[in-house]
Amino acid sequence: MIDDPPPRLPPAFRLVALGTVVSTNDEAKRLLRDGAEEGTLVWAQAQSGGRGRDGRSWSSPAGNLYASLILRPEGPPGDVAQLGFVTALAIGSGIGGFLPPLVALTNKWPNDVLLDGRKVSGILLESEGVRSDGVDGVVLGFGVNVAACPAETRVPATSLAALAGEAIAPARVLEAIARHLQSWIRRWVEDGFEPVRQAWMSRAHALGQPISVRLPRETLEGVFAGIDARGMLQLDMPMGRRLVSAGDVFFN
Repeated sequence: MIDDPPPRLPPAFRLVALGTVVSTNDEAKRLLRDGAEEGTLVWAQAQSGGRGRDGRSWSSPAGNLYASLILRPEGPPGDVAQLGFVTALAIGSGIGGFLPPLVALTNKWPNDVLLDGRKVSGILLESEGVRSDGVDGVVLGFGVNVAACPAETRVPATSLAALAGEAIAPARVLEAIARHLQSWIRRWVEDGFEPVRQAWMSRAHALGQPISVRLPRETLEGVFAGIDARGMLQLDMPMGRRLVSAGDVFFN
């Protein structure tokens, strides 16, 4: 077993516990294509080929948390990206209980969780069977730096153990996140994105501050004004407000 005892998950989740895999998202996508039910949660001890957004490498040593949840949401494909914000809220609430007082927990658009301005978690959503009216399924992957973090990263990183000053079992972190994930997914399904948007905004990193947004062909400079009703970044620039659907945010 990866941890002893194994995580106690809500009844809605079915745990698939593995050792070292190339990627939990790859394993979950394979299971999804084979007909795995919603709520299947792939959890691995380590990844040999972990990745983040845009295929970037994700350092994946043993001791950290690597998990991917299979969902089969209804609705248009454009709504799927909102699950990234849902997951960020669940991760933030889940890891909060392991942190000492006064650690600043914030959300970095579009899919990172920061502690004292340093990255502790990332999220990767991948859809299968995308159609005009929906998707066959979604793999919601997330990683949390529980025991360690990489030294050289584009955004400075940290770990739960570094801040808590003690070792933490990944299974306990997964338990906590899963409870909040179930709750936030249910609220998103029942009440839509607005409650998620408001909660995410209450911990938005650099809100009202100057940021840079790096796009494939240009870099935008402006003030981070929040996210809109679809989850797009609102950037206030001298010529007016611009909405950004995808990009890399840097703090000025």
